[in-house]
Amino acid sequence: MHWYDVAGFVGAAAIVAAYFANQQRWLRSEDWRYPFANLVGAALILVSLWFEWNFPSVVIEIFWITISLYGMAKSWTSRPSP
Repeated sequence: MHWYDVAGFVGAAAIVAAYFANQQRWLRSEDWRYPFANLVGAALILVSLWFEWNFPSVVIEIFWITISLYGMAKSWTSRPSP
């Protein structure tokens, strides 16, 4: 197994772990950490796809990253000021 395969597996694990935490109500989707975990996961999967090209998977990961960035921005802008 190559290092980029490991990166892809870690990325997939990050996305699944964030989703599981959300389903268990340990991590709210409005919390910036949820889209951040998805962003990191998608980026790591993209690393693996750079070496083992699969165009449809690249497209979905780009959408995943874009939506995650949107979620993080929304979370940060909706936080109450101290």
